[in-house]
Amino acid sequence: MKLAAIDIGSNAARLLISEASPNNTGKMDFTKVNLVRVPLRLGFDVFATQMISEKRATCLIDTIRAYKLLLDVYEVKYLKACATSAMRDAQNGMAILTAVREQTGIDIKIISGQEEASYIYENHVAENLDSSKSYLYIDVGGGSTELTFFSKKQLIFKESFNIGTIRLLHNQVPDSSWQQMKDFLKNNLRGAGPVVAIGSGGNINKVFSLSKRKEGKPLSLETLKEYHKEFSSFSVEERIHIYNLREDRADVIVPALQIYVNVMRWADTPEIFVPKIGLADGLIHALHAEIAAATVQL
Repeated sequence: MKLAAIDIGSNAARLLISEASPNNTGKMDFTKVNLVRVPLRLGFDVFATQMISEKRATCLIDTIRAYKLLLDVYEVKYLKACATSAMRDAQNGMAILTAVREQTGIDIKIISGQEEASYIYENHVAENLDSSKSYLYIDVGGGSTELTFFSKKQLIFKESFNIGTIRLLHNQVPDSSWQQMKDFLKNNLRGAGPVVAIGSGGNINKVFSLSKRKEGKPLSLETLKEYHKEFSSFSVEERIHIYNLREDRADVIVPALQIYVNVMRWADTPEIFVPKIGLADGLIHALHAEIAAATVQL
């Protein structure tokens, strides 16, 4: 069964197409068939003016039109499409998504930060790790950071903060927002014991690739600090050429590392696993669960 998810983020729009099939144990395996990413950078408009410009709105509609063609070619029957922080903040967000639906037939839902954290949790990565430890999912996007805490195979909390890479580039994260996140972590992780971080998002995936770590091995907090210091010493242009980064990755990777480092410090966690999962993967899992539930009801 082919499933698809569209994630309209503050930095980029992603289309993930996956094949869902049961393995030998009866559990579902989700195999990526195709992943397409377009750097729309909606947050650059929204976090500066609270509006999405006509130019970027047109680019969004064209992107969804292209995604629709791919969905048709792959004969995808089931789709879940969501928009996050930038669209949440955009005063003309609903009007643009109405135009998208009218011109492409694809209905995109604006989800809250709490819903975003829930979908990321749908990946259930922590369930396959050491049950004696506690795990903190850290998903860093262009407009917000979602934190989900999982302990003894139980979901303890999920919280969203308006601290994101594009907001930081625009100097739109006040000290009070950082303090709120710090206080929240300190208060809610008190007495939790050793905490291991699980990172998601394009920036932490890129850092993991650059580190040449083996799959399944964590990155240390000290390693992230070193990368932050190293990247910060170069201009965006220099980062593009030295590390072979796209421009839309080279500018946000420094603020992303700032967020990961702060969260890990405040959570008192020395290492972070990077399983290369994100919101789109969580949407696929949630979509499959919805289909399965509807089938049972029939």
